[in-house]
Amino acid sequence: MGTIDFDTINRAALAALPALVVRWLPDGRSEGCEFIALNPRRTDRQPGSFRVNLNTGKWADFATNDRGGDVVSLAAYLAGISQGKAARSLAAMLGVKVRGGRRHD
Repeated sequence: MGTIDFDTINRAALAALPALVVRWLPDGRSEGCEFIALNPRRTDRQPGSFRVNLNTGKWADFATNDRGGDVVSLAAYLAGISQGKAARSLAAMLGVKVRGGRRHD
């Protein structure tokens, strides 16, 4: 299996991020440049601590200190899979080539 072009996949995913977060976090809401939702990876009763920056793709759960710097890491976190698998899944969903670039799987 070849390398994964994380930069290209993240750029494509960032452009689609508003639609992706609505799909992945259907109970969330946009507030300015952030998407605020319940964290589906833990028992979360009230939105507020789990946030995704829609401009940068950075995300964090301020209640647990889980965080990441891009859309691939968000997809991996939410699905409980490796970043390599998340990148390949996003690439397939977005029609992005996966070979080349830097490797992190």
